[in-house]
Amino acid sequence: MSWDDDESTGDRRRDSRRRTSAREILLQIAGYVGLVTAVVALVVGAVFAVTVWGVAAKPGGFAAPSASGRGAPLPPVTASSADGEPGTGARAESTADPNALTGSEVAPLVEPEPVAEPEVEVDWLSVVAEATGIPARALSAYALAHVAIAEEEPSCGLDWTTIAAIGAIESGHGGHGGSVLEASGMVRPTILGPALDGDGVAAIHDTDGGLLDGDVTWDRAVGPMQFIPSTWEQWGADANGDGVADPSQIDDAAHAAARYLCASGPMTTPDGWRAAVFSYNHLDSYVDKVARIANGYADAIG
Repeated sequence: MSWDDDESTGDRRRDSRRRTSAREILLQIAGYVGLVTAVVALVVGAVFAVTVWGVAAKPGGFAAPSASGRGAPLPPVTASSADGEPGTGARAESTADPNALTGSEVAPLVEPEPVAEPEVEVDWLSVVAEATGIPARALSAYALAHVAIAEEEPSCGLDWTTIAAIGAIESGHGGHGGSVLEASGMVRPTILGPALDGDGVAAIHDTDGGLLDGDVTWDRAVGPMQFIPSTWEQWGADANGDGVADPSQIDDAAHAAARYLCASGPMTTPDGWRAAVFSYNHLDSYVDKVARIANGYADAIG
């Protein structure tokens, strides 16, 4: 064998090694492709399975939005006053001439004209009360709270259906435990929650000397919207204009609830709405229930 033969043999061996390496590379590539394909198939299968499970567990899938109130239009109102015809906006006129002088040269005191208070239109109340099952007197309070908060906090976006849903849950619109919602808006006897003594509930020691809840040891939630005394002290309202902010008076309580909810920020988005209602009761299940009832009211009136 010549050196030429050796070189030729070596060249063949080198060529053979190169050909073998190429085949191995191709096989490795094929293996990688197969592995990647298998992994992709597994991922796709897993995503499909999770999606199917998600739709079964939560209609709409995991991307389904959380329940929130859809809202309702501002109720129609008319103006009234104690000295004018209800619903006409008429005001009592003074017959005294403010420029006239008496014999003592002192101008007579002119009584200020009473401020016209809004009233919800009777036809709207009748139709909506029948459609929703909300007592007309309670519905009036919720509607007026909607009107009032729309003026006070125009960016809030709270509407009467949400207030009414909370009233339904908290006290059955003032009818819980045999209590009666009177024409004046007072709920009698007063609706009281359990003592907040820490036994399955928050522990809140008395903050009002028993003035609102009759308990000098522990606080209790009071009235148709279930305000605890310390919260009422901050958010209480005199919506009916009698000079007293009373948590057992439904106009006052509904207006206070509106103020409290709007303090959390705008309720014009699902997240904003849920945050506000969650501030009222820190349970997602409570928020979901309010949404369900509020949307039921909205659906009932079209």
